Order: sequence, then C-alpha cells, then structure tokens
Amino acid sequence: MTAYKTIEFTTDGRLAYLKLNRPERLNALSDTLESEIRTALLEFDLDDDLWVLIIHGEGRAFCAGLDVKEHSSFSFGDDDETRRAKALEAVRDGHVGGAQHLRGTGGEGWLGRTANYKPVIAAVHGYVLGGGAHLAAECDLIVAAEDAEFAISETTTGMSGSRTWAKIKTFMPSKMASEMLITGRRIKAGELHRLGLINRLVPAGEHLKAAEELAREVLKAPPLATRDAVRVTRKQWVPLATTLDEQMQLSRLDLTEDFREAGRAFAEKRAPQFKAR
Repeated sequence: MTAYKTIEFTTDGRLAYLKLNRPERLNALSDTLESEIRTALLEFDLDDDLWVLIIHGEGRAFCAGLDVKEHSSFSFGDDDETRRAKALEAVRDGHVGGAQHLRGTGGEGWLGRTANYKPVIAAVHGYVLGGGAHLAAECDLIVAAEDAEFAISETTTGMSGSRTWAKIKTFMPSKMASEMLITGRRIKAGELHRLGLINRLVPAGEHLKAAEELAREVLKAPPLATRDAVRVTRKQWVPLATTLDEQMQLSRLDLTEDFREAGRAFAEKRAPQFKAR
C-alpha cells in the first residue's frame, strides 16, 4: 500500500476509507493533497478486494477548498509568465490539480474517469467549500452532519465554479444551484438535504458512522449491478462538466486583475475592490 503524507488510506474488508488529513489547514487542497487523493482513488479502483469507498475529513472540516498559500493555482504576486511557469512545473511534478486550467482535466474531475465505477460515499462535516464541494458532489452518495456548510467558493476568488455547479445541478436541479454558483455563498446542509443533494442528514459527529451504515447497505447488493448504476449516474455530469471545462480554458479568469485582487484581499484580511477586469 502506498505511503501518503496528507491523507490516510485504510481498509476494512470490502470497505475502504480515504481520510483527508491536513486538519491544521482544515484539509484545504494543496498540490500534494490533490495528487495523493488521485493516487488513492486509483489504488481503490484497481483493488479487486475493495468494493466501496468512504471519503471523509480529519478535524473540524471536510475540506475548506483550495489552500491559497500552498496551491500552485494561486500565485497572486507573480506576473503572468511566472504563474504559467509554476503551473507547468506542477504538471511535471505530477500535481495535476495545480494546473487543471492548462491540462483541461477538470471536466472528468476526480471520479469521472475510472475502470470499475465502484460506489464512493462522501461523509462530510464542517466546511465543504470550493474544491471540497467539488469532490463531495462527484461522490455517488453524500452523508452530511448538520453542521456542514457547502459553497461553490471559486466564485468569491474570481474563478469559475462551473464544473462544481454541473455536478450539483445534476442531482439538485434547482435555482439554488445557480445561486450557489453566482454568489458563492455558503448553504447549510439541511437546505441541501431538503433539495435532494444529500442522502443522509445526521447530528454533528455522526456522519462517519452513518456513512458506514449506508456502505453496508450498498455492500449487500450485487457489486456489478451497483457499479453499473454508478456508471450511469456519473455519465450524467461528465459531458456537461467537460464542456464547461473547455470554456474555462478560453476565459482564463485566473489571469484577471479581479482574481489577483481577491487573493490579495484574502491575505490582507480586507474587503476586495473589484474592477471587472
């Protein structure tokens, strides 16, 4: 089994666990964390003895989005040429998440391309923001603690959250998904459960136990039939997310002044002053 720095990948019979393990950063996505998540997902997918995966987070949150201090997509003080060079270096180092805009890998996301289409359950609590919401939305089932808050927070950083929106709207076709994309504001898990995005809503601290109970239900079904069901549901969002990803290659919001201003304002703990350029 692979040795990891920012996640824990463990197994219990047919059930596997992928725990995001950067609690000091609220499990925010660094280049290393993104790369290790992808490696662990591949390890799960190709292991014939593992049939269901639960993804969860250590500490106070599932995932607070991209780590603006350690992620190669966020280099607010650099000029365009330097930022492109850093993104290409991330690709060479295997950190595909850090340069999705250049590689065009964002449409299929974490789970859109797989060999076996095994069921994946997200067990979330606390912050489920940006990249965290993206990851949770791709999972086939979601169990959420009542304290969980979701947001397509890419919008508030000057980026496009369209790929996350594509996955959320597939399973929650409402104007609330549009509001999340347009405003980037946080939405309580209870509201998203009512609208159909979340399968189980449980008291704070009980999300992992509830996810395990749901996993046991899945394991009772014939595995090939459940994988066919997973394949069908994931194929609903891959085409739209891929189309939106191609459009993101053209817009390059990460090169705008507003994107840089959002990052500077965050670092300086002040309100941003946007100029629509």
